[in-house]
Amino acid sequence: MITYTEEKIFTKSQVEDLFLSVNWLSGKYPDRLMKALLNSSTVITAWDGDLLVGLARVLDDKAMMAYINYVLVRPSYQGQRIATNMLNIIKEKYKDYLYIEVMLEDKGKLPFYEKNGFKEMCDGTGALIRNLDIK
Repeated sequence: MITYTEEKIFTKSQVEDLFLSVNWLSGKYPDRLMKALLNSSTVITAWDGDLLVGLARVLDDKAMMAYINYVLVRPSYQGQRIATNMLNIIKEKYKDYLYIEVMLEDKGKLPFYEKNGFKEMCDGTGALIRNLDIK
């Protein structure tokens, strides 16, 4: 059973292992990565027991804009809705913000984000949710 938390209870080695499992360069800089995560507005993690299997990082301005910097899931756990569940946690947390934006490093990921309620930005660099009914 996968559990999710917003508590920053991960270790440097757990984060390094997860990032390297998806071949992300930042995994090669575990000290910087750990510092960045600990200073992020929100970090959602997904766990299978003691194994870190997913992570989503959000930066926000505390009022209007939440920026999803990345969402990653260990390859052997992909296809189990872990990324979708982390996005749902983020969307709920930031439902009162005007915008929730995600950076798209790979346009091939756009269908996943569109399936989760995001719309491609006109310049193609990202996707966002715009909450027009916010007062």
